[in-house]
Amino acid sequence: MPDEPQTLTTPAAPARASSPATTGGGSSVPDRPALWITRLVVVGLVLAALNLRPAITSLGALLEEVRDGLHMSGSVAGVLTSVPPLCFAIFGITAPRLARRFGPTAVVCAGMAAIFAGLAVRPFATGTAGFLAASALALMGIAVSNVLMPVIVKRYFPDRIGTMTGLYSMALAMGTSLAAAATVPMTQAIGGSWRTGLGVWAGLAALAVLPWIPLLRDRGTGGPAARVPAQSGAAQQAPPLRITRSRTAWALGVFFGLQATGAYITMGWMPQIFRDAGVPAGTAGVLLAVTMVMGVPLAFVIPRLAGRLKNQGPIAVALGLCGLGGYTGLYLAPAEGAWVWAVLLGVSNCAFPLALTMIGMRSRTGAGVVRLSAFAQSVGYLLSIPGPLLVGVLYQHSGGWGLPIALMAGLMLPQMVVGILAGRDRTVEDEC
Repeated sequence: MPDEPQTLTTPAAPARASSPATTGGGSSVPDRPALWITRLVVVGLVLAALNLRPAITSLGALLEEVRDGLHMSGSVAGVLTSVPPLCFAIFGITAPRLARRFGPTAVVCAGMAAIFAGLAVRPFATGTAGFLAASALALMGIAVSNVLMPVIVKRYFPDRIGTMTGLYSMALAMGTSLAAAATVPMTQAIGGSWRTGLGVWAGLAALAVLPWIPLLRDRGTGGPAARVPAQSGAAQQAPPLRITRSRTAWALGVFFGLQATGAYITMGWMPQIFRDAGVPAGTAGVLLAVTMVMGVPLAFVIPRLAGRLKNQGPIAVALGLCGLGGYTGLYLAPAEGAWVWAVLLGVSNCAFPLALTMIGMRSRTGAGVVRLSAFAQSVGYLLSIPGPLLVGVLYQHSGGWGLPIALMAGLMLPQMVVGILAGRDRTVEDEC
């Protein structure tokens, strides 16, 4: 990721509830943002998070019907399942530049609009190219919003990073689970057409645009003031943040990539592992749902706990050990302890909200969070692309799940190591 001049060094302050108070020494002490703004930001964060995965998981639930309807080949369908992390990596890089130019809330608002447009147009596609283009539009909105969620939290809730990260991580997990579980029955209930089943999620995306529109008038987030650094003197002379020189940034990027690899492998292959072990297909689907639902409560608890600790390494190790236990169980007795392994892997997948929390805590400034979030997520999603494909190749050539499961378990070890490095009490500004 190329280094760029840091022009968003300190975000302009959000709209105030009252005029700044003046201390005895003549310096002004800013008040908190107006109450209506913070409440609207909370609503916006929750609705945005709910929309960051249904475009993907709803398609997964109806992939066979989409393939038949658009006459896709198996290879094209395979490419389609690899598009999300690729789009997240490519479009996520653009988020810092867009945030500097237009302000984070304006970009998130545009991101929600892009998700709505992509989901609304996608069901009307008559060919594979149009379907991929509409999907890419929605994924572009998801990508920039992914990167800027920690930035919004840092801007409006600097003293509640863990709590607010937990709130939107929980909403993200709820959106993921809801789309995975409800798309097929909802499609059957409204006529059975995959086009209708996919298109209905555009309604939720349209709802997510609304809270961000009034926030565009907040001078701290959308207007010209957001593009002018609210600082002077030595702070204005600060050198640009060279994020690629930070060991912590690289550790976070690798940690993000390894946890994403585990999550994509689990979502893509775990039901098949259980089915090949003799578990009925319906039960295998429920087991996957259990794994995903575990993220709903834990996505709220883990960031709050992480926000209270100076070092988040022990949490990364605990989650990694749960993953090791789950994969070991899948290897030794996949059917006999299926419910236990599903729960353990669900806990392990909560490394995602932990990574988001650490992104918000590993920088002192809003600009640093923008750069760190874009860097860590782009590097991470690029690293995650080969994982599910490699598991499929190993399964096909070995004729069983022993070698793929060993690979999954083995990835837990470096994940714990980089989690310890990323969780140390330091900021990227100290290293750049």
